[in-house]
Amino acid sequence: MIGAWIDGIGLFAPGLVGWEQARAVLAGAQPYVPAPAPKLAPQLLAADVRRRTTDHIRLAVEVGAEAIRHAGVEAAPLWSVFSSSDGDGAISHNICEEVARETPEVSPTRFHNSVNNAPAGYWCMAVGSRAPSTSIAAFDASFAAGLIEACTQVLAEQAGVLYVIHDTPMPEPLNSARPMTGIFGAAFVLASQRSARSLARVTLAIEPRVETMSRLPDAALDGMRTGNAAARALPLLAALARGAAAVLTFPYVHSQALRVTLEPA
Repeated sequence: MIGAWIDGIGLFAPGLVGWEQARAVLAGAQPYVPAPAPKLAPQLLAADVRRRTTDHIRLAVEVGAEAIRHAGVEAAPLWSVFSSSDGDGAISHNICEEVARETPEVSPTRFHNSVNNAPAGYWCMAVGSRAPSTSIAAFDASFAAGLIEACTQVLAEQAGVLYVIHDTPMPEPLNSARPMTGIFGAAFVLASQRSARSLARVTLAIEPRVETMSRLPDAALDGMRTGNAAARALPLLAALARGAAAVLTFPYVHSQALRVTLEPA
């Protein structure tokens, strides 16, 4: 088994904008009210850089920055893991439209934004990080795969790691093949040692997949969980909001599941 301490959290989704606002909702102290997510404008990115990016990239930077602020740590030394089930579907759609034209002219900016590690690249440039960074895509298992990778790095390298999970809806016709109900991004600052900032410790184990994964009691929130692969993180976020011990199960690859044991600090 592998594990890590969670020192900071970032969150951005419809009706859940920022961890401080979302915590009361996820803990059940306030009702969840679905609402359109506001426009993303992460302050870590200069205005001219923001204009060259997409919501997919801005989402990753936004939640990463919030997790860093929440943890009260320096961003540059942290290793990072970015996970997304499908990458930037809006850019993929645009490039497919362009190459179908008689004389295609693919924008160099859109092309470099299309690669899976583009969000990681913008993050590292924004915070001046030269630490190692890993980008992952594992379809509906992307949250579990990314968490395993991030916690493995914490254990193997005894390094602080920023873990970001993020997915944004795609335009049609891609949305018909891979529908997403809305935008969702979350980030966690993970550490090898407990600190005064530590919220909880997670311990991970891979086991045979069970019939039912961890769910949320609120039907709308659980619809968000099933409607976006990144939102599979919601049961963990809800348990963190409650500040209670929990054993959670998430979908993983090859008929396996990820069991996460959460122990409050």
